[in-house]
Amino acid sequence: MEKERITTTMTKRALAASLKKLMNQKALDKISIREIVEDCGVNRKTFYYHFTNIYDLLNWMFEDEAIEPVRKYDYLTEYDEVVRFAINYVEENEHVVSSAINALGRDELKKFFYNNFIENMRKIVDDISKEMVIPEDYKDFLIDFYTDSFASLLTNWTHNKDKNDKEKYIEYISITLFEGIRPDLERTHEHFANK
Repeated sequence: MEKERITTTMTKRALAASLKKLMNQKALDKISIREIVEDCGVNRKTFYYHFTNIYDLLNWMFEDEAIEPVRKYDYLTEYDEVVRFAINYVEENEHVVSSAINALGRDELKKFFYNNFIENMRKIVDDISKEMVIPEDYKDFLIDFYTDSFASLLTNWTHNKDKNDKEKYIEYISITLFEGIRPDLERTHEHFANK
């Protein structure tokens, strides 16, 4: 079973590498499954065994390369490393990310980041606020607010990187978003505990 899982992951990564290679040569919407499988050296059945279409492969590639690695971090204490990894990934894969934005639109890429970071943000808020009096709907509001902000900042990095110093950008995201959560929750606790 483990060998099969490893083989599956290797096949998916090979397909993703071919997609990335092709995305560096042409627009995403101009790439065909035939081109991917020929470059990868597999047949179409292999592609469709793992993915429903090119966008499914693209989504898996981003999850495998950009989301899975940050799951190993403790978001409460290593948030700056999470931000650094995410910004570095976007920067190192600028052409691929830009191609995805051009094909899918900025909103779709932002939605991808949002959907993949919301549970981590929920864990941060829940961990910090477990001894606090905070209404669940306000927690949901904060989780949405911080996740949406982080997803927007990651998506915008491709267009803003020339205007911003990367280290400052990482620092500003870290102190504004992640270091801001605890004080926001403490103020909210005081507000609702005194009602």
